[in-house]
Amino acid sequence: MADKVTSSDVARKAGVSRSAVSRVFTPGASASKSTIDKVTQAAAELGYRPNALARGLMTGRSRIIGLVVAYLDNQFYPHAVERLSAALQQQGYHVLMFMAANTTGNVEDVAQGILDYQVDGLILASVALTSDLAQQCQDMGVPVVLFNRRQGDPADCAVVSDNYGGGRLAAQVLLDRGSQRIGYIAGWEGASTQRDREAGFMAGLRAAGQGLYAREVGDFREEIAKEAARKMFSNAQRPDAVFVCNDHMALAVMDVLRFELGLKVPGDVAVVGFDDVPASAWGAYDLTTIAQDTDAMVAETVERMISMIDLEGVQPSVEVPVKLVKRSSA
Repeated sequence: MADKVTSSDVARKAGVSRSAVSRVFTPGASASKSTIDKVTQAAAELGYRPNALARGLMTGRSRIIGLVVAYLDNQFYPHAVERLSAALQQQGYHVLMFMAANTTGNVEDVAQGILDYQVDGLILASVALTSDLAQQCQDMGVPVVLFNRRQGDPADCAVVSDNYGGGRLAAQVLLDRGSQRIGYIAGWEGASTQRDREAGFMAGLRAAGQGLYAREVGDFREEIAKEAARKMFSNAQRPDAVFVCNDHMALAVMDVLRFELGLKVPGDVAVVGFDDVPASAWGAYDLTTIAQDTDAMVAETVERMISMIDLEGVQPSVEVPVKLVKRSSA
């Protein structure tokens, strides 16, 4: 087995110092064009690859961002994670992703594992930040951005959509079509996205002099959302419209309405979701929904994370506008 090529080997072949080799392979470091040319040519000829972990130990920066995600079965999150990874890579960072459940203990355990990698920052996508974890990150100098979740602490940096406004839009589109018996299928009730969307929806109904006709909890899970739909539409005086807290559940609800209960959408029941995931536009569903601006959310998240890594202080939270996407389900 051939010996591993080191930076010293590259330095000797290029006729430069080891520190010059290090500068060439360190993002943001300065080196002259002639030095860069000599070092990259020597590295290519020797088959040298810089050791990112070793460089991180020397610089105190791993250039790794930890990402904790809870809902990869929801199409919104694979799409968002892909965009986050690409945007961070453009800034010279890599993403270390871990899965978590919606329980405090699980999030603590997962985050502890990520912190062991000496990450430069932590992004929590739809999972909670406990006070203990927040304090530990603060003590370690690890900035945290909450993605698609807020917790009410003004010291937290959160990037969310205008969920309240989106809930009001959902109410308005159902009211505009003349719906009288309007139901709501909630997500996981520990989530700010769920609370804000429902609050906006209820405010929209009240403004029109209407109340909520029926409510069930889908917990952001496909099978639980299906069971919620079965309960809600099991009697003769069923709702004539339903707002479902996200598209992942709304698509499952539509399947139950049409293929189990024999109802027509929107003839018998109008359905509105939230997120605008790719499947919502498929002809089989054609779901009216409230669209989150994923690109804007990702850009705001990356901007705030980089600013905090660069020691510019905790960045303010931001609320990204949403828009109604009208399709045939309502």
